[in-house]
Amino acid sequence: MGFAALGNMGALSKRNDEPEKASRPFDRQRDGFLYGEGAGVVVIESAEHALARGATIQAEVIGAALTADAFHISAPEPTGRGACMAMVKAMEDAGVAPTEIDYIAAHGTSTSLNDLTETRAIKSALGGHAHKVAISAPKSMVGHMIGAAGIVSALAAIGAIREGVIPPTINLEEPDLPECDLDYTPLVARKKRVDTAMINGFGFGGQNAVAIFRRFEA
Repeated sequence: MGFAALGNMGALSKRNDEPEKASRPFDRQRDGFLYGEGAGVVVIESAEHALARGATIQAEVIGAALTADAFHISAPEPTGRGACMAMVKAMEDAGVAPTEIDYIAAHGTSTSLNDLTETRAIKSALGGHAHKVAISAPKSMVGHMIGAAGIVSALAAIGAIREGVIPPTINLEEPDLPECDLDYTPLVARKKRVDTAMINGFGFGGQNAVAIFRRFEA
């Protein structure tokens, strides 16, 4: 029923002849998201507890925020105001400046409205640093896992911190300029040290969730 409803509302890609290229966030030829299935798990505990049991600490959660657009049942607020507010509040909660963000795991659904508003929100929240930070959309590779989308982005951010590699936004062959003009790490992964990563999740009904992870230093 979920799949049928998303199809009826026009949210899904119709690129059925090339399903491997259907999910193309921030690309001019995007036409909707690719429905995905999957799951992921992270264990969150206090640093003291993790150290006491000798755990390998992958990253530290240092801040988070939630906001609501209260704009439309499915469409994002056009200016990205609510999403921007979530990013700003998450940075305030984490005690970090925009220039400290090394990587953003974008919501990046491959829908025309979301990719534009998320880009506007990133620009508003990060100012001049928006054009310097590395960004990518995990959904380009696994589709939109709906309830599991946030955890997949979190795992991508943890991997970037741990491995020093920014995952790519595949299928980004022609950025939707002039609006989508940030560094979305097109097509191929890139080596880069990541100490602080932001994870964006922007759902239907104007639900905006942002978390910030940092490299753990004992």
